[in-house]
Amino acid sequence: MEMKVHLIRARVKQIEQVRQQAFRAGDVRVIKRATALLELQGHTVPEVAEVLGVSVTTLYRWLHAVILEGVSGLWYRTSPGRPAKLTPAQKEQLKETLAAGPEAAGYPTGCWNSALIQDLIYQEWGVLYNVHYLSTLLANLGYSYQKARFVSDHLDEERRRVWREETWPAIVRRARERRALLLFGDEASFAQWGSLGYTWAPRGQQPLVKTCGRRKAYKVFGLIDYFGGRFFARGQTERFTSPTYCAFLEQVLATTRQPLMLIQDGAPYHTAAATRDFIAAHADRLTVYQLPSYSPDYNPIEHLWKNTKRRSTHCRYFPTFEALCAAVEEGLAHFAAHPAEVKRVMGAYLAEVVELPHAA
Repeated sequence: MEMKVHLIRARVKQIEQVRQQAFRAGDVRVIKRATALLELQGHTVPEVAEVLGVSVTTLYRWLHAVILEGVSGLWYRTSPGRPAKLTPAQKEQLKETLAAGPEAAGYPTGCWNSALIQDLIYQEWGVLYNVHYLSTLLANLGYSYQKARFVSDHLDEERRRVWREETWPAIVRRARERRALLLFGDEASFAQWGSLGYTWAPRGQQPLVKTCGRRKAYKVFGLIDYFGGRFFARGQTERFTSPTYCAFLEQVLATTRQPLMLIQDGAPYHTAAATRDFIAAHADRLTVYQLPSYSPDYNPIEHLWKNTKRRSTHCRYFPTFEALCAAVEEGLAHFAAHPAEVKRVMGAYLAEVVELPHAA
C-alpha cells in the first residue's frame, strides 16, 4: 500500500507562503511544485503525480529537496527566463473578452481587477503574468485604471439610442438655426458636513477632516449653455419646488434676449402643472425638452457640479451654514465668470461642437 506523506504544520505554512510569492512573481514552475507538496496532505504521491501530470520520481525529488533544504529547495537555481508573451492575435482576443465583461467570462462581478485578468490570461493561454506588469500590458491595450460608477437597471436603451442619434442632433440643429442658448439644467445640494476627495498623506495614516455633522444643505439651481459655456445659478436654503424653479427660469429669461432651449430631467418640480403652465406662458422664447429617464450621463452640468464641490467643499470644515453658503457662492461665481472653464468641464458633449457667436 502506498504511504501518505505528512508535513508538519509550520512547513505547510511556509510552502503556502512560497506559493503566494510565486503567484505574485508569475513563476508557474514554483507554483506547481508548491501545489504538489500541499496536495500530498491527504493524498498519495501517485495520486498527486497523476493529477498534476508529473512522474512519481519527479514528485519525490521535489519532496526530498524540501526535506533537505527547506522551502528554498522549491525555487529554481537559474532564472526561468522571461515569461511567455501573448501573441498579437491573443491580445486582440483578450481585448474582446475584457470588453464583454467579467460576468460573460464566468466571474461573479461587474468589473475587472488585476487578479481576475491575471487568472483569465492563465486559464485561456497558460501565461501567468506578474500582477504588477498587468498595468503595463493593459495600458498598451488602451485601458486605464478608473473608478466604476453605478448605472440604473431601469434604463430604456432604445429611448437613449433615439435621443443620442436622432433627438439630440435635431435639437442642436434647431438651436443653431434660431441662434438660441442651448441650456442643460439640473440641481445640486451642498451639505454643511462637507465632502471628501483624494489627498496626499503619510502612508498608513488616513487624512482626517473635521465636520459639524449637520445635515443642512445649500441648494442650487443651475443652467449651462452648450455652445458658449455661459453659466446661470441660483442658490436657496429651502427645498426645490415648482415655484422656486419657475422663479429661477424667470430670472434667466430676464437676463437674456435670445430664445432659450432647455434640456432637463424628469424631476417632479420640472414637470409639475405649475411649471408646465409657466413654460406655456413663455413659449415664445422658452422651449423645453426632457432627457431620457435615468440618464444623468447625458447631462454635462453633472461635471460642473463635481468640479464645484471639488473647488468649494472638498475636505473643508464648515462650522456654520453661512460659511458653507459663502464657499459655494464663490465657486458658482468663479464658473459664471469663466465660460471657457465651464466648457472644459462639460466633457465629451463638446467633442463635435461648432461654436456660434452669441450676443450678451
